[in-house]
Amino acid sequence: MRFNDSEWRVMGVLWERSPQPVRDVTEALESETGWAYSTVKTLLARLVEKGAVEVEKRGNVSFFTPLATRESAQRSAVRTLLDRAFGGAADGLVHHLVDGRQLSKKERDALRRALDEADS
Repeated sequence: MRFNDSEWRVMGVLWERSPQPVRDVTEALESETGWAYSTVKTLLARLVEKGAVEVEKRGNVSFFTPLATRESAQRSAVRTLLDRAFGGAADGLVHHLVDGRQLSKKERDALRRALDEADS
């Protein structure tokens, strides 16, 4: 499932705590984004259409819960990045991160451990 930057922000709020009404999502994002209630409502409606979020009515209030997991969204985002920027080759991404000094020693050690675990 692909999300744009705005949808990632909304999903981040929902992944932290759910279900939530539009007002709570708006308040969580307000200081960071300045988005109005109507903007957040539109984004949530779009996420419902995509099948990433479900809505449940309780009286007059709609509560939103993510259906897409953070992990599945991350996998999809990384796959898209790999396909677009590295021709589908994970080694290209890893080389870019390591050669570009984008990873700290701690992150490189974690990557080594993950690769070793994958091999065993």
